[in-house]
Amino acid sequence: MASLLKRGKKFYAQYYLNGEQKRVNLNTTSLQIAKEKIRQIESALFRQDDIPLTTKTPLPEIIEKYLFFRRARCSENNVQKQITYFRSIFGPVCESLKIKNPKIARKAVKRPAAQKYDLLELGALEQLSAERVSLFLATISKQKALSPKTVNHYRQILITFCNWAMKEGGVRFPGGKNPLADISRYNEVKSDISYLKHQDIAKQLDALAGNLLLQTMVATYIYSGLRREEALWLMPSDFDFTEGHYGTIRIRNKEFDGKRWKPKTSINRTVPISSDLRRYLDKYLEKVTPGTWFFSTPEGCRWDPDNFSALLRAANKEKKLSWTCLDYRHTFGTLLASNGESLFKVAKLMGNSILICEKHYATALPESLHASVEFGDDPQQPAPPHPAPPQPPAPPQPSAAEPPAETRPRLKLVVNNR
Repeated sequence: MASLLKRGKKFYAQYYLNGEQKRVNLNTTSLQIAKEKIRQIESALFRQDDIPLTTKTPLPEIIEKYLFFRRARCSENNVQKQITYFRSIFGPVCESLKIKNPKIARKAVKRPAAQKYDLLELGALEQLSAERVSLFLATISKQKALSPKTVNHYRQILITFCNWAMKEGGVRFPGGKNPLADISRYNEVKSDISYLKHQDIAKQLDALAGNLLLQTMVATYIYSGLRREEALWLMPSDFDFTEGHYGTIRIRNKEFDGKRWKPKTSINRTVPISSDLRRYLDKYLEKVTPGTWFFSTPEGCRWDPDNFSALLRAANKEKKLSWTCLDYRHTFGTLLASNGESLFKVAKLMGNSILICEKHYATALPESLHASVEFGDDPQQPAPPHPAPPQPPAPPQPSAAEPPAETRPRLKLVVNNR
């Protein structure tokens, strides 16, 4: 049983759990609501269920707990991305959300954002509401000029966080449901992908002819469709030049120097080496002997993704080019699809789902829609007359000078009915 107490204007519930007295605030000044909550508590105690009262979880505590669980399940890069989003939503409210690099922290203080916006300031996670989050998303969409896709990413991160808090974090929101589940998505505008045509590929590779490393890496991106980090994590053991026609590249999980890496979709795959790519790889191996990494920095280390992108961007800028690793990857998928390869094969080679490949490369298929614009014949109108089939030639007639050919006598059937 549970008893109802009143202190001032607020009501409290008092009950015993495992022989220990509990007193909790019902967070209401209404007697009828307090009685209903007492009834729910008594029903839960009778069924030996959890007490259905709204919790009050400090925001820094639940964020630290959530990031701890994410580190056990996701890669560190994924966790760092989520930390960046949480910092831009709630601010540095806990130790994990503070900027660790003091140099970067000083720059952030010296150069604050030109368009400031109000963060979500919460004492407890249970104070999160659909109204506050919806206003926050609209504010960052306008003041930071974010695309609808990015705003939807903010929304999904918060919804996933609240779902985890309810299922695994011991948080109970008012009403027992996720308060952000009813926030509608922003309408995303589909943008066309950027890729290189055949003449662009030659132009790009010729522009990097003076840099053997960059030229070979760009050729690998174009002719194998690898993601940026997939090529940077390649080791000599990932290449097998004896398999297939010109060799294969294996994209697989790795662990080196205490750091683990896996492909984006966590699926290992094998990509055949084309004849065009093999020429660039042979040229590269004639002058370079790979060490730990197939493509390494001048110091023999693995390339940092951002540093490599900066190097490629600077090299292309000198030649007035602006293509990136994503453009090279789209080139691989688009040209294969336009060559008649099925989207299933393209998805297997690129490590994507068929749905994603259909979204990007379906219009490149040669038979996609080009034959679908003919109206055909009108069923209301009579069909045009077809030409008459050719008649067989008539047999030659005998001339008047020639005597008629002898004919055999004909027999006559006579029936006698007598």
